[in-house]
Amino acid sequence: MEARALWLLLLVLALGSSGWAQEYIGLSASQCVVPPKDRVDCGYPQITERDCNNRGCCFDSSTPGVPWCFKPLQETECTF
Repeated sequence: MEARALWLLLLVLALGSSGWAQEYIGLSASQCVVPPKDRVDCGYPQITERDCNNRGCCFDSSTPGVPWCFKPLQETECTF
């Protein structure tokens, strides 16, 4: 039984260090449409797009002088 638990642990660690666990998917495109002047910083200097997305944030490096890693817009649900 111990060998089985060890193999399971190794499998979890291997998957955890693979690209599967590293990629963040969950923001809709509309959540990242934030005017540059309204962006709220969500990163640190030299953050990569991947690290930014893993924080649950948006990344857009096309505008100098504003945060490239920024908080997404919150989607609101309409309730009638």
